[in-house]
Amino acid sequence: MALFIGIDSGTQSTKAVVLDLDAKKVIADARAPHRLIDGLPPGHMEQNPKEWVDAMVSTIRAAVAKLSADQVNQIRGIGISGQQHGFVPLDEAGEVIRPAKLWCDTSTSEECAILTKKIGGEKAALKKAGLLFLPGFTAPKILWLKRHEPANFKRLRHVLLPHDYLNFFLTGRYFMEYGDASGTALLDVRRRVWSKEICGLIDPKLLSYLPELHPSHEAVGTLLPAVASQLGLPESVVVSAGGGDNMMGAIGTGNVKAGVVTASFGTSGTIYAYANEAIVDPSGEIAAFSSSTEGWLPLLCTMNVTTVTEQVRHLFNLDHTALEAAVSATPPGSDGLVLVPYFAGERTPNVPDGTGVLLGLTTKAFKKEHLARAAMEGVTLGMNYGLRRLAQLGVKAKEIRVTGGGAKSAVWRQMMADIFGVPVVGMVEDEGAAVGGALQAAWCVARLGGRKKAKVTDFTDGVVQINEATRCLPNKKNAAHYRELQQIQDELSIALRGVFTRHRALLNA
Repeated sequence: MALFIGIDSGTQSTKAVVLDLDAKKVIADARAPHRLIDGLPPGHMEQNPKEWVDAMVSTIRAAVAKLSADQVNQIRGIGISGQQHGFVPLDEAGEVIRPAKLWCDTSTSEECAILTKKIGGEKAALKKAGLLFLPGFTAPKILWLKRHEPANFKRLRHVLLPHDYLNFFLTGRYFMEYGDASGTALLDVRRRVWSKEICGLIDPKLLSYLPELHPSHEAVGTLLPAVASQLGLPESVVVSAGGGDNMMGAIGTGNVKAGVVTASFGTSGTIYAYANEAIVDPSGEIAAFSSSTEGWLPLLCTMNVTTVTEQVRHLFNLDHTALEAAVSATPPGSDGLVLVPYFAGERTPNVPDGTGVLLGLTTKAFKKEHLARAAMEGVTLGMNYGLRRLAQLGVKAKEIRVTGGGAKSAVWRQMMADIFGVPVVGMVEDEGAAVGGALQAAWCVARLGGRKKAKVTDFTDGVVQINEATRCLPNKKNAAHYRELQQIQDELSIALRGVFTRHRALLNA
């Protein structure tokens, strides 16, 4: 028997799963919430890293408590998935200097403009790094700290991402792998090395603050004795490289070879595919990320998915069953009500100053059912904007594996199929990022144990399974209607971008 723990530390909660590799199934799990910091100015989204640590410790302890003593002794490794891009600033002693600015923080638009100008424009950024400087990425957050909190920047000695910080807590080691590092905008993604030029644009010493880069099959180390005791685990448990939530989600959905496309409908929305080489989008809308499996992961990200549908659900005091009923009671297109769902700004397309906008409010289309369906349609159309861009770059989906909270809704899955125009199917085990962490840990332990040629597919094949009962095929009539609606939402987004910027300036005045 060989057991592996997978952790998914997200924006809203942390999930832990225990995977029995021999039985090819999850045998225990646990979950704990954490919070955003309240009362920040518009565009600022931050969390205290201590909450991630506390949630990880509590979920591991809760999951392990469900195992027998013999099973606990069979735990071989831990793999951590974490929300991407978050900036965790540490001092010389490894203490957190200030709360982490998150992937959904859009307060760094000015820093993005500064970096873009310094490097020679957007084309130069794509040539030298493979990515544009977008507010979600880590690089502008570091420059923001230097410009807005110079005393804190002066203390800076180590830069980590959220999952790296959790690895640091477990092992005491500063470590970063290619996948999550590719979302910092500090990496030359084609060569997988830190860009001295980009680091120098921010500060001459920044390169020395970044951890060494490692392949994703390498181990960070084993548990610190005190941490092992706290978790109730053997000190010999290996901590794998881990990765960003999208990279681990790719492993957990079997998206580790060409031809598989995954869509994650969570707090944010992502669609990504495996590639054997870096795919750099000349427009910069698709991120040229590395995977956490030695390949690449071209990816689109939207910042507004279940955050939008949950706002509507809470507004009308609906449970999830009632929300589905409300959506089902309204025809496709919501009787003309269209939502531009930029509640937290937007990344794809890059509209950091965006807000939510409703078009088509009439006496007929002003019921909770219309608002519920328009919300669900709006965020799905937003993801389809990026899916169509992926297709233009040669990554064309024939089927999409869906995961995340939105994938649990049968109504939503059918809507996805109609809007995307291809079949969608859910997974048997839906906690893709956590399962991906456990599978990467198994891969890592195998390599450490002498299987030098072990591939991640040796572990995903047979463990990762699609749930055929969830498969939805596109309805041709609905799909045609949504193609027209897509054009309306896209044109509305473009027309309003100048208005968004002026409106944000008014809010901040």
